[in-house]
Amino acid sequence: MRNVIVTNMNKIKKAVPVIENKVKVKIGFGKGNISIKGSELNEYLVEKVIRAVDFGFNIDDALLLMSDNFLLEFIEVKEHTHRKNLKDVRARLIGTGGKARKTIQNLTGSEIVIQGNTVGVIVDADHLDAVMQGIESLIQGAKHGNVFAYLEKQNISKRKFERDDLGLKKGIEEELDN
Repeated sequence: MRNVIVTNMNKIKKAVPVIENKVKVKIGFGKGNISIKGSELNEYLVEKVIRAVDFGFNIDDALLLMSDNFLLEFIEVKEHTHRKNLKDVRARLIGTGGKARKTIQNLTGSEIVIQGNTVGVIVDADHLDAVMQGIESLIQGAKHGNVFAYLEKQNISKRKFERDDLGLKKGIEEELDN
């Protein structure tokens, strides 16, 4: 059984029925914390989902963490800039009308939530390095266009690698079948 300290109990209570339907765990409520009871792996995965929901992600995005391929990462804005006015740095990450954040999400398939001076990211393992580098570059003052071009280039190189199948997989699969 795992105990997880949470700050936004109401949001967690709304998410619990969805979580319990998707995963075989029982979630109990205490004062300022919740307990998760189930198999070791499910407890671990649900703990990640609850941390994401508690941070501010919606439940559908947080449930992506049930897959082995998705990760939850946090970036502290203060660790990547010397600027005193962190409000301006957060504004750069969000962009006008949320456009910068949406563009990063669209280019990488990630989900980004900014709360206080912390940026939370749910992203698949293939795009983790690119997203983290892009966000850190924006925090440090890089131009939005340069960051978006970098992310686009990273995305295209990954797709090109997947598309350029040399037919080697097929030969290996045939050998394994025999």
